[in-house]
Amino acid sequence: MTSWRRPLADRILIFYGSYRSDRQGIRLARFLVESFRDRGADVELIDAREVGLPMLDRMFKEYPSGKAPAVLEELAGKIRRADAFVFVAGEYNWGVQPGLKNLTDHFLEEWFWRPAAIASYSAGRFAGTRAALAWHGTLSETGMVVVSSALSVGPIGQALDSDANPIGDAGMSLTQAFPRFADDLAWWTNAARGQRAIQSPPY
Repeated sequence: MTSWRRPLADRILIFYGSYRSDRQGIRLARFLVESFRDRGADVELIDAREVGLPMLDRMFKEYPSGKAPAVLEELAGKIRRADAFVFVAGEYNWGVQPGLKNLTDHFLEEWFWRPAAIASYSAGRFAGTRAALAWHGTLSETGMVVVSSALSVGPIGQALDSDANPIGDAGMSLTQAFPRFADDLAWWTNAARGQRAIQSPPY
């Protein structure tokens, strides 16, 4: 079967959520940014720690029009303008990172009718797969179409060096798995964008 080679969406947001001082997962986020850019995508990394949202008290949509904090207004606009999303999901005690979950929960309708892909990681051999499973339900509930292909990277420190370059057998596996992951997201991105162009979402 011929691999899908068209450029990806005009706009992809890659979300990363660790707040720890010694963050290894940022290597995977940066690897994905560069890898998608190499395929012709317009990519932006959204780092939850840098965005710095407070713990959820009021969702963006719950503010009166024009009254939401500037950081929420800006991020809501970026999400609405995006064609696809990638969530870089670390695993904490079999669960999701609270920083990334908190950022995601500030929004709802802004996510609707776009595809999302999950790239998980951990310091151990399970590579964040349990967090990825939890994220699948969360992203579906917030109105995204989660593609079936996923990346699972672990141990993260043996897959990517400090400059986000693949190393060793784990890095080779990541490099080999990325094209299918990106092709899957590209197909759904183009399908969703085409459908939105001819028919408004039902709600």
